[in-house]
Amino acid sequence: MLIQVDQTEEENFFLLNQASNNSFIKGVVGWINLRDNKLSEKLDYYSQNPIFKGVRHIVQSEKDDFFSNKRFRDGIAQLSKFNLTYDILIYPRHLLSTIEMVKKLPNNIFILDHIGKPKISGKIDIKWKENIMELSKSENVYCKISGLVTECEQYKWKNVEFKPYLDHILNCFGTKRVMFGSDWPVCLVAANYNNVISIVKKYFKNFSENELNQFFGLNCIKAYNI
Repeated sequence: MLIQVDQTEEENFFLLNQASNNSFIKGVVGWINLRDNKLSEKLDYYSQNPIFKGVRHIVQSEKDDFFSNKRFRDGIAQLSKFNLTYDILIYPRHLLSTIEMVKKLPNNIFILDHIGKPKISGKIDIKWKENIMELSKSENVYCKISGLVTECEQYKWKNVEFKPYLDHILNCFGTKRVMFGSDWPVCLVAANYNNVISIVKKYFKNFSENELNQFFGLNCIKAYNI
């Protein structure tokens, strides 16, 4: 999967071109202005390409209650009509707005990126735990285990720091609604690709083969309709 970085449609074409030239790329999550007056036409256009799987907006740069914006939320609602997903890229301060939005859109498929980007170093945030639990009650929400290393103070980390966060995510979402995400190349500020893989492999070492297959592929295939 290739996931958007720039909030431009030009990047959509770049990513889709990469996918057309590299068969191992099975899907693209791009960006579309979900408040565009011609949104329906654009969604119809992009959905004609079977590699285009969903949309993401960088909400982490927006106000806490961004998902309360009715026009934006109505735009997300239209995605389900075209069998497109929505990736949720937020900070913990956006979780309350996210929970409210998700409850109003039960027909959409959502993927929470980077487990909601809690600060990993230090004591676990109780509000993050409570809000993640509440969000997970909506069964149309998946959680991508990714971006952990970049949320550590000064990008310094130890495997043991991640365990309480991963324990909570698995307790909330179970093994059928979690998936691996590398967050490459952003992860390079704190760890290389092998480091990132190693973190989750060590955590999941005692899980069953079926659960591992779900985490490393099957859940992604289901969520993004690959």
